[in-house]
Amino acid sequence: MAEQQFDLVVVGGGPGGYVAAIRAAQLKMNVALVEREHLGGICLNWGCIPTKSLLKNAEVYQTIKHHAGDFGLKVEGLTYEWDKVIGRSRKVADRLAGGIEMLFKKNKVDYLRGEAEIPQAGTVVVTGNDGKKTEHTAAKILIATGVVSREMPGFPYNGKSVIGSRQAMVLEKQPKEIIIIGAGAIGVEFAYFYNAFGSKVTLVEMLPQILPVEDEEVAKTLHRSFEKQGIAIHTATKCESFQVGKNSVKLNLVKDGQGTAIEAETVLSAIGVVANLEGVFGKSVSVELDRNYVKVGDDYQSSVKGIYAAGDIIGPPWLAHVATFEAVSAVNGMFGHGKAKRVKNFPGCTYCQPQIASTGLTEQAAKEKKLDYRVGKFPFTASGKAVASAESEGFVKVISDAKTGEILGAHIIGAEATELIAEYGLAVELEATIEDIHQTIHAHPTLSEAVMEAAAATTGEAIHI
Repeated sequence: MAEQQFDLVVVGGGPGGYVAAIRAAQLKMNVALVEREHLGGICLNWGCIPTKSLLKNAEVYQTIKHHAGDFGLKVEGLTYEWDKVIGRSRKVADRLAGGIEMLFKKNKVDYLRGEAEIPQAGTVVVTGNDGKKTEHTAAKILIATGVVSREMPGFPYNGKSVIGSRQAMVLEKQPKEIIIIGAGAIGVEFAYFYNAFGSKVTLVEMLPQILPVEDEEVAKTLHRSFEKQGIAIHTATKCESFQVGKNSVKLNLVKDGQGTAIEAETVLSAIGVVANLEGVFGKSVSVELDRNYVKVGDDYQSSVKGIYAAGDIIGPPWLAHVATFEAVSAVNGMFGHGKAKRVKNFPGCTYCQPQIASTGLTEQAAKEKKLDYRVGKFPFTASGKAVASAESEGFVKVISDAKTGEILGAHIIGAEATELIAEYGLAVELEATIEDIHQTIHAHPTLSEAVMEAAAATTGEAIHI
């Protein structure tokens, strides 16, 4: 086998891996990255980016279909071409993946296509698509292989009637009816997308609320909004007795011990993810795992010296921006550019309509911690920009310490929530107070004024409610 020596070899080309490789190159390290499919990983190719393309298509279609008249527009004979809806998302993903390759060339990162195996610390063997093996040595190895969709036990994907999120993005034919099992961010986003284009959507969640990690008030608001949009929602409900037929899938929805039969052309399983470690470690490499995720210390180093891990492969939260932060921090620490930092505060975003975004503590969490807190809330119905844009659904909610005013958490449901949350993310990171937000001048008219008014509402000082 041919042999090459590197300062760092990164295994996995997703939002953690490729960013880690570029950061190491910026620090003048000799670095290589191994990826078996496409640069950008699941996020860019089969997750974050193409789904946002699909969701934007759905948003535009829904706006024209239901709100054209609000803007004085008359549209007749509105239709869509499913293959082009799907095709646009693939073009977007392909374009951005090509951009990463350009960044690799610019930063002189060696891009090794193939399957990686670590037979021992300091060595990575890459099997290319042609079957040829090459051996690479490195003082440090970073695992960033991420996660893959979890299949329902005894209910494997078949790519047509039983699918995961990856297949849901490229179905050749739009299903007339679809049952989505799991109402986390992935399930909710696909529920919005398919419903927007006319599929009959049933969304099922085993826990008491959709988006279980979000603030209860936000989740209830989205629940009502989705039902108004025509999505059937079943919470605190289990799925049992699956029967896969030639043209449909039958199953029972079980709630409080009572079962209800339901049938659909397609079932999408969105019940979570599992660690993607198959074939990564040789038999002689014994890395300590926690629920099959790589267990790491504060410096992102595993139990085996010289082998590091970052991103989804070290466990939740499974978010691209968290993976990027962790990977950069790990590289900075391992090459002496400051101390590695673990993630404490991060934004969570769901890109359905209305959008949802949050950071910090939910109100439920504040109660469970028995904190003395206050809540400030401002509805978008009182926002001039939101009303002018015909996007007045939702609100901004901020939770703060009752004595100091320090911001503990923020939750937004409504237009551009995923953009607006950044201000509160910075506030939590800097231990800012509601007074700091309130006394910062926000441009008028903007949606961001709702962020300011929610802070002001905490002490009864909001002007427009």
